[in-house]
Amino acid sequence: MMRLAGMKLPNANRGVVSREKIVDYLLNAAHPDNGGKAKFFEGLGFRRDAWEELASALERVARESVVRETEESSHGRKYVIVGKVASRMGRTAAVQTVWIVDRGLDVPRLVTVYPVEE
Repeated sequence: MMRLAGMKLPNANRGVVSREKIVDYLLNAAHPDNGGKAKFFEGLGFRRDAWEELASALERVARESVVRETEESSHGRKYVIVGKVASRMGRTAAVQTVWIVDRGLDVPRLVTVYPVEE
């Protein structure tokens, strides 16, 4: 991974956070790779039946926070961004998001999110 200073995610205003990524993975405690993410996000007040709220919070992180690291992979360029998500309940927490701009495309899409200690 290459560390960067002050760079923003390219085309962050067009970032893609899919319904499937939120509903089937991040807010799905039964997913084998969830690792407690559903419990973390539900504790902040995010819900599967209102998945767009978490998607919007993650899109905001992509637009407003700076890229910490970037790495070229076989699929495209990955970007790591740390920022805060906030729910309508007023609860906030720091998260590390990973985005990728797939080869041949110019729009970032969310790969995963992890809680981070503040």
